[in-house]
Amino acid sequence: MTSASPSRTLRLVALVLLSQQCLAIRWLALSQTTEHINKTQQCKMLPGLVSSQAQLCRSNLELMQVIVQAAREVKKTCQKSFADMRWNCSSIDAPKYLPDLERGTRESAFVYALSAAAISHTIARACTTGDLKLCSCGPTPGEIPEPGYRWGGCADNLHYGLVVGSKFSDSPLKMKRKSGLHTNKLMHLHNSEVGRQALKAALVMKCKCHGVSGSCSIRTCWRGLQDLKEIAMDLKAKYLSATKVVHRPMGMRKQLVPKDIDIRPVRENELVYLHSSPDFCTRSEKLGSVGTQDRQCNKTSSGSDSCDLMCCGRGYNPYTETVAERCHCKYHWCCYVTCKKCERIVERYVCK
Repeated sequence: MTSASPSRTLRLVALVLLSQQCLAIRWLALSQTTEHINKTQQCKMLPGLVSSQAQLCRSNLELMQVIVQAAREVKKTCQKSFADMRWNCSSIDAPKYLPDLERGTRESAFVYALSAAAISHTIARACTTGDLKLCSCGPTPGEIPEPGYRWGGCADNLHYGLVVGSKFSDSPLKMKRKSGLHTNKLMHLHNSEVGRQALKAALVMKCKCHGVSGSCSIRTCWRGLQDLKEIAMDLKAKYLSATKVVHRPMGMRKQLVPKDIDIRPVRENELVYLHSSPDFCTRSEKLGSVGTQDRQCNKTSSGSDSCDLMCCGRGYNPYTETVAERCHCKYHWCCYVTCKKCERIVERYVCK
């Protein structure tokens, strides 16, 4: 038997390391699960889970249905948040990740942060709706409300969501065996925590009015989470201002520090990345870019969805589309609205 060449061996090692670096978001492959999880035997068949996650599945099947929902929310929210940019989160189609999520780019930073926020968000909401029997409403705030306000309702159980969500999503990075380079683990754990901090900041006071004829003389209030899309927009802003870092000695140990700024620790609320991203203009499997050819662009926009930026200077092709919509709507006292159906021709543009 002939031994593998050194170059081939190095390539194999590199592929293994890349796969391990992406290990902590492999659970997003659950978004493709169609069957209801109600038997422990199913846990070992679920895609993307490491042993500790499969064990959590076996001990709490009810939780897994919520985690499947979280995986779907991550994919949907990520792709919607970046629909107007060259990188449109298409590489989140698990379990086959493209290198933009394996190389420690700012795109992977966003996905790790959003994934950590989404799983805790979904679990916290499931406690409120009664979909999880092991938890209930969040605690009533200790402070006395203002006059005209009172605490009530069912608060989102953020504490439970954070504890259980982080236990599940971070466990691949905390396994005893090596799961990628230490630098990558630090980066992924940091970005996941940034996502959870964004979730904590999204806990706001929500109220329901009570009173005669809608006077709202008194309000019943509780602590509730904003929708995940709002949290995603906060993380997108952090993505746009993410900091490139290196692993450098700071005092007695190595830490992630900004590469091009005066030496300082990484801030707790900033997303960080190790490698610069491609421009995502053209297709490249090596770089993890699907390109922007045939992507729809906005001819009148000056933002990231403009035809100039989206098409990377290659130009664009126009086409027309017939759009059906409601029109000439009339309100009928007291109970219903009638509308006609109108069609109009809209001009669209796609990148060459």
